[in-house]
Amino acid sequence: METSETDGLEILYKDKDLVAVNKPSGLMVHKSPLATGEKRFALQMVRNQTGSHVFPVHRLDRPTSGVLLFARNRETAASMSKLFESGQIQKSYLAVVRGYVEAEGTICHPLKNIKHKIDSKKTDDPPRVDEAITDFRSLAQVELPVAVDRYPTTRYSLVKLWPKTGRRHQLRRHMKHLFHPIVGDTVYGKSVHNRFFENHLNCKGLLLTAKELSFIHPGTKEPITISAPLEKRFRTMITRLGWDQAVTS
Repeated sequence: METSETDGLEILYKDKDLVAVNKPSGLMVHKSPLATGEKRFALQMVRNQTGSHVFPVHRLDRPTSGVLLFARNRETAASMSKLFESGQIQKSYLAVVRGYVEAEGTICHPLKNIKHKIDSKKTDDPPRVDEAITDFRSLAQVELPVAVDRYPTTRYSLVKLWPKTGRRHQLRRHMKHLFHPIVGDTVYGKSVHNRFFENHLNCKGLLLTAKELSFIHPGTKEPITISAPLEKRFRTMITRLGWDQAVTS
């Protein structure tokens, strides 16, 4: 295993078959017709840093930071893709959400299969509805003496999320379903809370990060756990809201 920080992306893990990096928020995984004007992509950056071809085996939304894993050969890419598809990869995320979230629970809420317009052909068929399951746990809470919405004070929670299925925007859509949207989510969130964090707490962007990946290495058959440190923007907000102990404990 190798851990390093370079002028490119922070490498969290590397061997002859796999490489994992800490993707910053705002960076796309690979080139896309939707990425007009973009010049930096995680895939090309990792290829440059490792000096070899790499293959994406999962995705992170552009605004999501954290652990991003690539295979270094086609055989490993096929094996890892099967592990992701069969739910044999354990993924955990951290998110800041609106409101007080109950201690813990499981969200079993089916989601419509959504695609970017550019990816899908016109059809009259109704969208497919897929099973979607997310476990969650509340790690910390805070109440601020500020009237952001219609209440005299405003509450936020730090939550840990474990997606058991891999639907597009699953965590963001599931937290909206619970009426606890993730702060900074411009699609499923609440704009008043996004503006409050940006204008008063100097924090712009989605507060969702892929914290950890655990799996059995397809080559060595050894258990692997890869963790990513929080990016500065997220870490600063954790400290400002008094949640350092919740993250380190």
